[in-house]
Amino acid sequence: MKYQVVIPAAGQGKRMKAGKNKQFILLDSQPLIIHTLKVFESDPNCDGVILVVNQKEVDEFRTLLSTYQIKKVRKLVQGGAERQYSVYNGLRQVDGDGIVLIHDGARPFVKISSIQKLVDKAAKSGAAVLAVPVKDTVKKVNDLEVVNTVDRSSLWAVQTPQAFRLSVVLKAHEQAIQNHFLGTDDASLVEEMGHKVSIVEGNYLNLKVTTPEDILFAEAILKQEREGKTCFE
Repeated sequence: MKYQVVIPAAGQGKRMKAGKNKQFILLDSQPLIIHTLKVFESDPNCDGVILVVNQKEVDEFRTLLSTYQIKKVRKLVQGGAERQYSVYNGLRQVDGDGIVLIHDGARPFVKISSIQKLVDKAAKSGAAVLAVPVKDTVKKVNDLEVVNTVDRSSLWAVQTPQAFRLSVVLKAHEQAIQNHFLGTDDASLVEEMGHKVSIVEGNYLNLKVTTPEDILFAEAILKQEREGKTCFE
């Protein structure tokens, strides 16, 4: 099933401590954002990419798209003060009312097989997210003291892409603006207006590159993939 995707890439990634937009950090000699874009470039069901960027970095992104022959980016859209506003700016540029994905530019390891499962689920339910069961023990803490241990059997760590029917997620964003609600992800906005969100089980290797330590994990994943050793479907 066909889809379009909005990729927010305007954040400066302060936790990375790189002194620049983390999307330009090199992984295996290529910028992080290029690894991510290549996933969608190679997916025949991807009908187009809306890339949301910092206005000051437009020329740099255009150069990367040309250098690495990324053809599916239809528009470069100016980002907002928060990720949520950046996504909304991107959503307003999506055509039609089909399925739209929202995906972190810093998650380069999502697989096309996972994307298609997600798109199929969203086509039926209107809203779906990739997620994995929480593996670690989780404790609720107050002032650095344990309050209680949370039952992890019902806890899932949510990833991206997140997939929605465009009309559903646009309405959720518009209501959030009206209500001055700032969510932690796009699915939380959909949940806030009372729409159910379905879960599609993802993969633990769908890493978001956020901190310097994540670079080490990302390089290890790339090395394994080059050697054909990862069982990552």
